[in-house]
Amino acid sequence: MEHGADASGRVGVVASKPLWQRGCVSFFCTQQGGGKLEEKDQEREESMKAKKNKRERSPQMQQVSAGLRDVLGMTQWRKEHPKATWAEIEAAVDERMNQLRAQLIQDVVQFEPARELLEDLLGVQVSKATARRATLATGAAALAVWEAEVERLKQEAPQAPEGADKQALSGDGAFVHLVGGEWAEVKTLALGEVTRNKRGEVCTQHLSYCSRLSDAASFAEATLVETHRRGLERATAVCAVQDGAEWLQGLVDYHRADAVCILDFAHAAEYINEIGQAVQAAGGRLPTRWLEGVLHRLKHQGPHRVLQHLTWLAARYPSSLIQEKLTYLQKREAHMQYPTYQAAGWPIGSGSVESANKLVVEARFKGAGMRWGRQHVNPMLVLRNGVCNRRWHETWVTAVAQRQALRRSQRQAKSQQRLDRAFWTLVVWGVRVYRLSHPPVAAATSPTVEAREKQPTARSGSRYSWRKPFLRRPPSTPVGSGEVCAKK
Repeated sequence: MEHGADASGRVGVVASKPLWQRGCVSFFCTQQGGGKLEEKDQEREESMKAKKNKRERSPQMQQVSAGLRDVLGMTQWRKEHPKATWAEIEAAVDERMNQLRAQLIQDVVQFEPARELLEDLLGVQVSKATARRATLATGAAALAVWEAEVERLKQEAPQAPEGADKQALSGDGAFVHLVGGEWAEVKTLALGEVTRNKRGEVCTQHLSYCSRLSDAASFAEATLVETHRRGLERATAVCAVQDGAEWLQGLVDYHRADAVCILDFAHAAEYINEIGQAVQAAGGRLPTRWLEGVLHRLKHQGPHRVLQHLTWLAARYPSSLIQEKLTYLQKREAHMQYPTYQAAGWPIGSGSVESANKLVVEARFKGAGMRWGRQHVNPMLVLRNGVCNRRWHETWVTAVAQRQALRRSQRQAKSQQRLDRAFWTLVVWGVRVYRLSHPPVAAATSPTVEAREKQPTARSGSRYSWRKPFLRRPPSTPVGSGEVCAKK
């Protein structure tokens, strides 16, 4: 019998229990649940379960976490590295966070929203000036890498990698507002593979872009990197769909002089529409569906009969505007053979480069109140091309490597300057110490000179008259030479 207390706290007599029910301390105890050690294990398991339940997150938080893992690419990384250590996982997360941060900084329309987005999403607090400085520095490094690659391709002229057999290129320009009120044209080249979709329609897929603020010749050289990467040189057939700007023909001749040049159908339709409006303004009457009929004939029958009709209208209603538009179309008659192009499976519209102007250039550079310094446009365009071409990782890695190499060279230059300064300082002080430790020795003199210097200076005698004049007046009458000899 033992004394104890019940649930109400009253003290009484509690019936004694066998040792195997009260918990024995011997390892011979085999009853299930018996023994204090097993009780402690159960308590430990229950506490661990409680802690695990506390760590469970809501379904919304689990979705957010999974989304962030997908954005950072950690899901695939964990599958590829199942035995990675905590240090390796932390390094991989930091690398992807830095890439995401840089991409968000340059991808947002303005630097201030980028700063706010970084703070809300990643908890990284940066100022607007820091975001701008980091973006421009990264863009400048990426631009330097691109220009170095252009020079390498021009000098070495390596063979281009194999690309699509049928490719299309299109060029166009969009204007950007610069500091000081100036508007400058940003030129863009769009490259793609010509294929057919499920409905059998001709389309251009796998587009990539290259944009620069430069003259026509420099732009043709700058696009060499992208055309080389896409294997444009080794393509079996290439077409160039664009408007009739003069600099575009030089761009095509630089990369593929044998390309099939096609005047953008929408561009030709715009010129024809302007001719019809000018005819109506001059008093001429045209059918209601005149423009639709002319464009249908141009698309399915070619430009010959259309140009004849437009020439008749220009003669009937003389106008400088009509003649200018007609001359433009007549010069490009060879580039308006649309039935032939469609039969060969070529696109007749330059919508790819038109959309590139909006996606690459205008979406980033033509915001409300934006004014850009000319030196900052190309660095930003390199970053925009990296994002729109889905090659951000490569752009980021090369830019970071270039910045590190630049900082390393700057540190080495400063270190060399310090070493040179220290060397010449040591030389100067060495000369000074040598002079102090080796005083100059007097030159040796002859004994005669020394004796002469030691002789005291003779003093004037007592009979010397100090009253004699220092200067004597010469005699008034010259003395003859014979008298002098007589006196002697």
